[in-house]
Amino acid sequence: MTATLRLEIGGMSCAGCAGRARQALAAVPGVATADVNFATGKAEVALADASPATADAITAALEAAGYPARQAETRLAVAGMHCAGCTAKVERALALPGVLEARANLATGAATVRHLAGAVDPAALAEAANAAGYPASLPDTAKEAPDEDEAAAALRAETAQTRQRALIAGALTLPVFVLEMGGHLSPAFHHWIHATIGQTQAWALQFLLATLVLAWPGREFFRLGLPRLIKGAPEMNSLVALGTGAAWAYSTVALLAPGILPDAARAVYFEAAAVIVTLVLAGRWMESRARGQTGAAIRGLIALQPRSARVERDGRMRELPLAQIVPGDVVQVRPGERVAVDGVILRGDSHVDESMISGEPLPVEKSAGAEVIGGTVNGSGSFAFRATRVGGDTMLAQIVRMMETAQGGRLPIEALVDRVVAVFVPVVMAVAALTLAVWLAVGPEPRLTFALVAAVSVLIIACPCAMGLATPTSILVGSGRAAGMGVLFRRGEAMQALAGVRTVAFDKTGTLTAGRPDLVRLLPAEGVGEAELLRLAAAAEAGSEHPIARAVLRAAAARDLPLPPAEGFAARAGFGLSARVEGRSVLIGAARLMTAEDVAIPAALTKAAEAAAGQGQTPLFVAFDGQAAGLLAVADRVKPSARSTVAALKARGLRVALITGDAQATAQAVAAELDIDEVRAEVLPGAKAEAVRSLRADGPVAFVGDGINDAPALAGADVGIAIGTGTDIAIEAADVVLVSGDPAGVVNALHVSRAVLRNIRQNLGWAFGYNAALIPVAAGVLWPVLGVMLSPMLAAGAMSMSSVSVLANALRLRRLAPVMAPERTAVTDRLQREEAA
Repeated sequence: MTATLRLEIGGMSCAGCAGRARQALAAVPGVATADVNFATGKAEVALADASPATADAITAALEAAGYPARQAETRLAVAGMHCAGCTAKVERALALPGVLEARANLATGAATVRHLAGAVDPAALAEAANAAGYPASLPDTAKEAPDEDEAAAALRAETAQTRQRALIAGALTLPVFVLEMGGHLSPAFHHWIHATIGQTQAWALQFLLATLVLAWPGREFFRLGLPRLIKGAPEMNSLVALGTGAAWAYSTVALLAPGILPDAARAVYFEAAAVIVTLVLAGRWMESRARGQTGAAIRGLIALQPRSARVERDGRMRELPLAQIVPGDVVQVRPGERVAVDGVILRGDSHVDESMISGEPLPVEKSAGAEVIGGTVNGSGSFAFRATRVGGDTMLAQIVRMMETAQGGRLPIEALVDRVVAVFVPVVMAVAALTLAVWLAVGPEPRLTFALVAAVSVLIIACPCAMGLATPTSILVGSGRAAGMGVLFRRGEAMQALAGVRTVAFDKTGTLTAGRPDLVRLLPAEGVGEAELLRLAAAAEAGSEHPIARAVLRAAAARDLPLPPAEGFAARAGFGLSARVEGRSVLIGAARLMTAEDVAIPAALTKAAEAAAGQGQTPLFVAFDGQAAGLLAVADRVKPSARSTVAALKARGLRVALITGDAQATAQAVAAELDIDEVRAEVLPGAKAEAVRSLRADGPVAFVGDGINDAPALAGADVGIAIGTGTDIAIEAADVVLVSGDPAGVVNALHVSRAVLRNIRQNLGWAFGYNAALIPVAAGVLWPVLGVMLSPMLAAGAMSMSSVSVLANALRLRRLAPVMAPERTAVTDRLQREEAA
């Protein structure tokens, strides 16, 4: 039966476009027929019965034709995943027609599916996961804003359930363990059991209790593991079910039909079956508790948003839940309260703690015109603001989505885990079978007993849980810790890519510099005072909207200079301006303006102007009544932490470059100030991506930028890092976002990525090393040399501790300290206040 795929297509502007899109689809191998509807922007593709076309092939064909297929993403909460094998099975189950990529995350208990828009029903994805034995559910799409983390609530419920099962198993197992192992440890106790209830009755009691353990708290292992074993896709539950089932079955035969077994082999292992279940459940309980700590960063962010706010409606103040706040509402914030949504202050002033969003340690001064972010904490003042972004559009909601995307990501290093886990469980079962055969063939008497112990130990100790947790837990904790430093990884893959970069290239304006001119030098001519020069110049500039004029006005305001009114203002394009202030003629502009007006410039001012130009500054001459009065120099100030950022990167062995569209002299001046060796100046926006590619000779390149013109370079770099105070287009093109806008975040991002990669390697080393070392021990290789066998109980304990150890190691990333704290100085505070005004 031919399958039909429906999808949505973009970029079509006429019926001819639809025809070309149809031809592109029809040319894909595996497509039987294709129909494209221009009016609806949709296509219907019939796939051939044999070797149908893949979603990737269809997407590539449409992309090449210039009509990209629209894509969508669906997130599912998936229960029942316990190891890397489980995640692989969930991903295979979700690979429905139209799915481009499916990723299951063991640490978060979620799956993210990227698919062709319109081709896949999210409910069908949930059904596919359910059919594979992993209950899945869709999130509540009615919620627009971050609310209580449902995944965390589900994890808490899972932890409580696992705890209950572990305690029940422990209570039932304890008498079994005491009855059997007590006799081995104390001969007196052994004789007392024989003298009172007798060995057969003791075994019968163990049988009853062990059966309850396996049938009650341990039933999940059999319910999930045996069907997958029958289907030829065994996983961790299959190993536990086989091991405990074998121990229980052998013991039951020894109890109920002892004549089947040789005299020397008549022993019971009910305590092994019960203890294994108890230890595995106890390990899962500890693992679940540890996993609960890994998502603390996202839950902490979600908890920042208050449940309600005071809103001015119809002339009255009303307490409204967050869901009822709409853009345009006026919201009041009292001292100590959290800001409800994003907005702009209308009246009042205060200091707001934005540390949980930006990582900056000091409160930020806010007044009329300044932006406030939902979830941040107000200080001692009060203010009213107009809501601009609510629900899922707030910065807090966007940050949560970015973190969820990063934490659900898959690093290239995981490909190694996938390849190993794909064959791991079948290989373990083969090793267990081989172990059983070898012990039965050449083992000492009682051979059957030794063979059973060794085979069961191999099955139990070889759980791939630790391998499945090694990478996602480190990403989960690491990305959360990075967010606390003001660094947002939009893609989990960026963590590994950033750790491997060899060159960091910076844009200049708005990235390393403040992105606007400031007055950096004031040199009066002989007989003119500084205050007089600045006061009259600022008064003349008051009529101009030029950025240089605003720089002069800010400098005058910083000195609290009163500005007299100006008359006869006239802008002279390419030269400067003229005006009359306090009855005096004022000229401000380049040297050619002074030449045109026959103003003689003293040699000292000319020399100072040449020096300023050589440093990348813009010199302006000022004349009063036809006489040179002084020199003003403006420049884009370097951000306070820029130099220390460059030094820290170079200290870590990285090459630092500057790529800018500014003039060569300006770029060289900034590079000299920051100790940057490689400069690419006068680069057009379209050529920035090529400039980034040209730096790849020494290895991967990270590019840091903030503007629309930086978007191609951000997208083309191995890792694009956007300044969070920049444009939305730059942020969308980047892999990493620095929320605070401070370049110091680049060093912290690099620090986190390297720490996460190091942590992942430690986890994988432990997980692989653990199995490589203990599987042979469980199989009995030490018996001929040392006479040592690993009991199934010890194997179960070691297996559980392996997963817990990996989780504990990942949680160490929560204590990771930033290398550089974002700098907030009087200069940056003033810049923010002036921008808000």
